[in-house]
Amino acid sequence: MSGKGNIERIATRRLWPGGPEVGAIGLGCMGMTWAYGTSDDAEDPRDVIGKALDLGVNLLDTADVYGPFTNEETVGKAIAGRREEVVLATKGGNVARTTADGAPALPVPDGRPEHLRAAIDASLRRLGVEHVDLYYLHRPDPDVPVEDSIGAMAEMVAAGKALALGVSEFTLEQLDRAQAVHPIKAVQSELSVWTRDHLATSLDWCARHDAAFVAYAPLGRGFLTGRFRNAAFGEDDYRSRNPRFQQENLKANFAIVDKIEEVAARHGATAAQVALAWTLAQGDHVVPIPGSRRRSRVAENAAAACLRLTPDDLAELDAVQGPAGARY
Repeated sequence: MSGKGNIERIATRRLWPGGPEVGAIGLGCMGMTWAYGTSDDAEDPRDVIGKALDLGVNLLDTADVYGPFTNEETVGKAIAGRREEVVLATKGGNVARTTADGAPALPVPDGRPEHLRAAIDASLRRLGVEHVDLYYLHRPDPDVPVEDSIGAMAEMVAAGKALALGVSEFTLEQLDRAQAVHPIKAVQSELSVWTRDHLATSLDWCARHDAAFVAYAPLGRGFLTGRFRNAAFGEDDYRSRNPRFQQENLKANFAIVDKIEEVAARHGATAAQVALAWTLAQGDHVVPIPGSRRRSRVAENAAAACLRLTPDDLAELDAVQGPAGARY
């Protein structure tokens, strides 16, 4: 394929056996309103989401903590009148916070049943829908038994507020405990050429339990696209504080991008498309959800579903050095 070409419609995957059919690549909506600061070339999120749906990129991923709350409102406005085209996923159980000087800080988990019951009702109001297709526990709460959180979420399925349940960033032990309470149909965790922690753990768990593995940050928060060789991040951009984007780590991590770009050149593709194709190659049950603020990037990412990396390509990418710096 010519990676830079256009496609009319993305290839599809079954999110889980018997589950909804989705574009092989979904759309993570977080960065449209949260975490990555402002961007001069950002387009109206409604136009970006509309372009995604036109291409068949129909798995839309949001959360109440993104904003907080504004991301769900944005997605809700964008899908108004097109709800039947969307496989809609949102998350609860993570609460926004700020540092002492008012800067954004990493959220903290809240998996109490009473919090989750109120959270999904508020999410449905913001999204303007009667149900979501997939509701995730955003993070396990160390102070609340997994069984209590998932039990409350099972009530949501029984009430028709969510059609299926997922979890994010769970250990294998937590996955087994959750599964014993209610079927877990999707596990969302970070997976990319520079983040492979889950390849031998939850990725395999999903394959054995007929669940989807939904890969967030498959482009390494944008780094694997090769666009940040001379980037400077503002204080309102989470990456300005992320260990992998600190100067010495950043320079060391360019070796990963160099290899991705080398493979991309052989295919006439972009680095982003190769990074996404690597993620897709990890299993038919894997669906990456890259974010984007531009329609052209949505189309570029969607075209990655047509890119077939060779065994040699995959071996080269598998052999790249691990990243410098922790994930968070």
